[in-house]
Amino acid sequence: MEYRLQKILARAGIASRRKAEDLIIQGKVSVNGVVVKDLGRCYDPEAHEITVNGRRVQPSEDKVYFLLNKPKGYVTTLHDPQKRPIVTSLLPEVSQRIFPVGRLDLDTEGALLMTNDGDLAHRILHPRNEVKKTYIAEVKGSPQAGVISRLEKGIMLEGKKTWPAKITVLSQKKQVTKLQITIHEGRKRQIRKMFATVGFPVLQLKRIAYGNLHLGTLKSGKYRRLNEKDIKQIFSQKKSLYNR
Repeated sequence: MEYRLQKILARAGIASRRKAEDLIIQGKVSVNGVVVKDLGRCYDPEAHEITVNGRRVQPSEDKVYFLLNKPKGYVTTLHDPQKRPIVTSLLPEVSQRIFPVGRLDLDTEGALLMTNDGDLAHRILHPRNEVKKTYIAEVKGSPQAGVISRLEKGIMLEGKKTWPAKITVLSQKKQVTKLQITIHEGRKRQIRKMFATVGFPVLQLKRIAYGNLHLGTLKSGKYRRLNEKDIKQIFSQKKSLYNR
C-alpha cells in the first residue's frame, strides 16, 4: 500500500510528521537513490528503498511512549552541534529510536513526551486538536488582575496574537509570583516571551502536564512508560488544577 513519504517516515519512528516534512524539503530523503522533495508523492515502503541521510528506513517497529521529567540543561533535539546534553541520553535502556514530541527550552524543565509514533506526535502538535499544556511559572514582580486578564485574552507577540490562555495565581511573596498557565499553542519560548512583553520576566518554568497526563511524583531526569489510558489523558479536556 502506498502512503505519503512524510507519513512513512513518521510511522517508522524517524520523526514527527511535521519534522519529516522538513527533512524532505531539506533534501535529506531519497527514494531508490533519488532525492525527493515533493511532499505529495506516495510510495510503498515495502517496494521502495527509502533512506534518510543515507540510512535506510526500516519497517515500522512497535510503538512506545514515555513521559520524561526533563531537567534543565538538556536540549530537545536528537543531535546538537554545540555538543550539549540531549534528552534521549536520559533514556539509555530504550532500544527503539524515539524522539521528543514538541520541545522544551534548555532552561525549562518538566513533562516531555518521548515516542517513535509519528502519527501520535502529529495529533498532539497539530493546532486544530488544541492539546492543552500546563506549566508552573515563577515570574519577577506581582502582575495584577488586569495584566493577567490581558494575557488570558491574548496579546500581540511577534506580529501575531496569542490564543486565549488560562492563568491562575498560586502565590505571591517577595516580589516573586507563582502562576499556573495553560495554553495549547507551541510557539518557541512562548510563555517567557508573553510575560517579558508585559514586564514580568520568567525566573523558573516547568511543564507539569499534557492535557490531564501529569508528571505527578516523577523525579527530575526520570521517566515512565505510558499505557493506553495515559495516552487518552493527553487528549482529555476535563478541568484539572495544580495541587498546591
